[in-house]
Amino acid sequence: MDGLTGLAAVIMIFGMPTAVLGMYTFYRVRKLRTEERLAAMQRGVSVSMEPDLTEAAHSRRAGILLIAGAVGYMLTFTLIARVEPDAQTVGAFGAIPFAFGLGYLLDSRLIRRDARAS
Repeated sequence: MDGLTGLAAVIMIFGMPTAVLGMYTFYRVRKLRTEERLAAMQRGVSVSMEPDLTEAAHSRRAGILLIAGAVGYMLTFTLIARVEPDAQTVGAFGAIPFAFGLGYLLDSRLIRRDARAS
């Protein structure tokens, strides 16, 4: 179990700064987009206030990301289970985000179907 603790520590050491950097990048991009829209409005250019992605696209993206993350999570713990057999039990918890991802993909399909019917 000590090896697993070391692996978790290394992942946390490299993962935390990456997450903070990702959040800062998201903030900066959003701020720059807002400033760009405000500058365009000041010049008199009509700016669309529509979101970049539709609701169906947001659901599809969330579904794909959750499924990919779940598969990666389960694959990682399957590989760790070669050394530590109890890790396979933990890997089974990857079914939870996998099911959420499938739900988001279903939501995306239903939104598109409803949009076509209207």
